[in-house]
Amino acid sequence: MSPASFRTGFDPDTPVFRAHEGGKLEVRSTKALRDRADLALLYTPGVAEVCLAIAEDPGLVARYTARGNTVAVISDGTAVLGLGDIGPLGALPVMEGKAVLFKHFAGVDAVPVVMESGPVDELVEAIVRIAPSYGGINLEDISAPRCFAIEEQLKERLDIPVFHDDQHGTAIVVLAGLMNAMRVLGRELAEQRVVVGGAGAAGVAVTKLLQRAGVRDVVVCDSRGVIVPSRPDVTGHKRMLAASTNPRAVTGDLGEALRGADVYVGVSGGQVPEEDIAKMAHDCLIFALANPTPEVHPEVAHRYAAVVATGRSDFPNQINNVLAFPGIFRGALDSGARQITEAMKLAAAAAIADLVEHPSVDEVVPSVFQPGVADAVAAAVARLAHH
Repeated sequence: MSPASFRTGFDPDTPVFRAHEGGKLEVRSTKALRDRADLALLYTPGVAEVCLAIAEDPGLVARYTARGNTVAVISDGTAVLGLGDIGPLGALPVMEGKAVLFKHFAGVDAVPVVMESGPVDELVEAIVRIAPSYGGINLEDISAPRCFAIEEQLKERLDIPVFHDDQHGTAIVVLAGLMNAMRVLGRELAEQRVVVGGAGAAGVAVTKLLQRAGVRDVVVCDSRGVIVPSRPDVTGHKRMLAASTNPRAVTGDLGEALRGADVYVGVSGGQVPEEDIAKMAHDCLIFALANPTPEVHPEVAHRYAAVVATGRSDFPNQINNVLAFPGIFRGALDSGARQITEAMKLAAAAAIADLVEHPSVDEVVPSVFQPGVADAVAAAVARLAHH
């Protein structure tokens, strides 16, 4: 869907434009600048002593600069929310918003960094060159399949945590929701037949994390149907998916994949016909996460599913990445972790699930405003930092 199709007219007097006017961020000093003595300590000549100490021992940088609590939120604007490729300037309000969430929920200072898009190697090189300013890198709204290569190369080249939230944040919260749904329904996650609708950033990450959590039967579909090795258009990351999923060798369209399925996770947009949902197993689970329009409307989903989740805040069971990423970076920064591992992602999902004291069909994940979410996730991540 093109950005223009979302345009309803620019009106600076509406609440949403007034809320964004002037931007959502500012820079404030943590030290008082009252007189010449303060100036001499905070800037020249006093700062020279700190500079030389860090140059001699780079390990001091986290103690004597803001780097240890600062994350770069980086995007090229090629896959923004549900808006698509709207460019770096169009993406900037989203990155500012992400920074607000980092600060509000976990006390992490985040800096929006939007850049012109380009080849993978050029973007990687640009990010590597600015990385010394930051204690972590949060990649955001970068189109697939480029996002996979960018993240992997950055993880190889940098000694700070690199995390593509569109992939892993989504996967972590989906897994948390499924864990609690299993508790409510008295089922085992490993035994479920799962269909993932969408083979982009989120679909790939959801598939991989569910497999690491023990799910053996995952079928992935894109707009052309089930991803199988025999399809001539299956290349790159889709070929890897084809090799590791679909143990029953299902073929055909999404409707065929959903026949008898226990779980549907939609991360692709579009609409799934009700007749396809009706083919799913009795008391199935439907996580239709596209925004603003879920792949399956909750009213339709509830006709067939025992548990329904969406990405929206106006329905129960909102699968919201903000449950994950603030605490993940808080834990990584506090523990000095150099990377965010697969074990950390699994631990974060378990921590989120455990925050729901009494799971029910309408509460399989906590509210984003529930106190202690970021702290619990941070503690789970930090415990694994040196393992």
